[in-house]
Amino acid sequence: MATKIYIVYYSMYGHVEKLAEEIKKGAASVEGVDAKLWQVPETLPDDVLAKMGAPPKSDVHIITPNELAEADGFIFGFPTRFGMMAAQFKAFLDATGGLWRTQQLAGKPAGIFYSTGSQGGGQETTALTAITQLVHHGMIFVPIGYTFGAGMFEMEQIKGGSPYGAGTFAGDGSRQPSELEIQQAFHQGKLIATVAKKLKKTTA
Repeated sequence: MATKIYIVYYSMYGHVEKLAEEIKKGAASVEGVDAKLWQVPETLPDDVLAKMGAPPKSDVHIITPNELAEADGFIFGFPTRFGMMAAQFKAFLDATGGLWRTQQLAGKPAGIFYSTGSQGGGQETTALTAITQLVHHGMIFVPIGYTFGAGMFEMEQIKGGSPYGAGTFAGDGSRQPSELEIQQAFHQGKLIATVAKKLKKTTA
């Protein structure tokens, strides 16, 4: 039976979604892994989103909390808001109380990726503050550490991400993920899918 990896994300302007697409490719590159993209529900009204200049959402399916139980591993993505995950993603996690009570996600590996507006805007704190959500569910946090190799030490160009997970800088919104950030996202997907596959095999 295939190892199911759910890449669950919230993206307002498309930066997180771009990373999510590459993470899916990385996860799907592992033999025996079925990777799937999911969006969490939007909480802002359409008129507010329009005033904020947010583009229409993609056609990626919207996940419900109970569907998380189907997966063997997760990679959660969101933009930062003052150094923490966006409220839309937090609202989704707040609705997972039923899964928490039964600990249906306990023991499952999970990674985190993110987008920030600036270099000091939360590339580490966004992931660090999100780990509490995984802990209460009993999930196993899987960072990328320095497994990305030389790309983790890049100093000649701006690069998002950290040992906590893949990341990008959105700036004023016009900047898109760089090729190196895309490669890091692919790496994260492949890494966590590999870990999830091994864990599933040992617990089968």
